[in-house]
Amino acid sequence: MQIGINKIHYPVTTLGYGKRIVIWMQGCTIHCSGCISKDTWDFDPKRETEVEELAVALSSWMKMADGLTISGGEPFDQPQCLLELLRIVRPMMTGDILLYSGYIQRFLETRYPEILAFVDVLIDGPFQPDAGQSMVLRGSDNQTVSLLTATAVSRYTSDINKLRWQNHRRMDVVVDEDTLWLAGIPELGSMPRFREELAQRGFICTTSDQFQPLVRA
Repeated sequence: MQIGINKIHYPVTTLGYGKRIVIWMQGCTIHCSGCISKDTWDFDPKRETEVEELAVALSSWMKMADGLTISGGEPFDQPQCLLELLRIVRPMMTGDILLYSGYIQRFLETRYPEILAFVDVLIDGPFQPDAGQSMVLRGSDNQTVSLLTATAVSRYTSDINKLRWQNHRRMDVVVDEDTLWLAGIPELGSMPRFREELAQRGFICTTSDQFQPLVRA
């Protein structure tokens, strides 16, 4: 079974508890206004890989990782691939699985309960730039964080607005050959400021919010 993947990385410390494996899936039909990850919107056959091969690639990190975060793109736009991946990796893990989705939890519980059965933390809802951006883990404050298991509650506490492991926004900086990218949830307007700061120092860069998808909503 082929799954569309934008990138994977370990360790990431800004998208959940501890040092985590993060998978960014490729393909999204929601297309939120103000999305900073437009490079993940297109369903690109060149970015597809076998689910089993992806699981093998992740296996060397599993014993070291505190958890797995799956973002996008939109993971639930590839539901069968997502389910198959979780079935394989869940027995390999001792940490938590955190899943982002632009769909609301009520819809996911009705449509994909078998997927949510593997998930410890669900962050749901579309990105809405006018909703504010004061809460950790969330792109915008309309999104909700649901702790679905005892593991999630013990790690993240029941008061998600006062997470003991992180109380401010920050970013991981990743250097991959000639590409530098950031992992985490930036503040609104930070990408244009980042480009401007670099330009003042003589560097020209393109950020993912500038990407022009082939198909728009």
